[in-house]
Amino acid sequence: MPNLLRIDASARQNESHSRALADELQSQWLMAHPDGKVLRRDLAKNPIGPIENDTIVGYYTPEEAMTNPLRDATALSDELISELNNADALLISTPMYNFTVPAVLKAWIDQVVRIHKTFGFSDDGNLQGLVKGKPAYITIAIGAQFSGTPLASMDFLRPYLKSLLSFIGFEQVEFFSTESTTMDEKQMVLNRENALAEIAELFSAEVA
Repeated sequence: MPNLLRIDASARQNESHSRALADELQSQWLMAHPDGKVLRRDLAKNPIGPIENDTIVGYYTPEEAMTNPLRDATALSDELISELNNADALLISTPMYNFTVPAVLKAWIDQVVRIHKTFGFSDDGNLQGLVKGKPAYITIAIGAQFSGTPLASMDFLRPYLKSLLSFIGFEQVEFFSTESTTMDEKQMVLNRENALAEIAELFSAEVA
């Protein structure tokens, strides 16, 4: 039974463009995987706090030297990494806040990007990702129009998530975006229609 791990980061619940795109992608994924299951973690409803000193210490402490306080400090990280490892695909829905990811998504990232768990070293000493064999789908909402405009150089969200997910082992990272959500309604509708068409095309190929 395939599993989809869905992470939602928008502070908005009912009028979120990134969540709406994720709803469509989730629906298409379930059509392509009729026996699939979705595990959903809403970071706005249940935010993750920032990592603390003992969390970092625990990340770099060998298992045989772990103490109960360090195990407590890394328990959430263990849980979130287990969810990621047990998933066959990852879906992240996120807005762009101030040119990058929301704080709640960054907090999740800081828990799952962990040495010896989601990245490590190869036999020749090079860094390598340990999360392999699964795709990542990212649905994005942006208030202004970044693509095809001078603002594109200030888009730090897409290159950051692409680099980060690639770093921990994802080889397929797909982005679907609705831009201009607060600027130009006609452009926004066009962007959304294009994103929905891209999602439909991606999963029609999987079904075929």
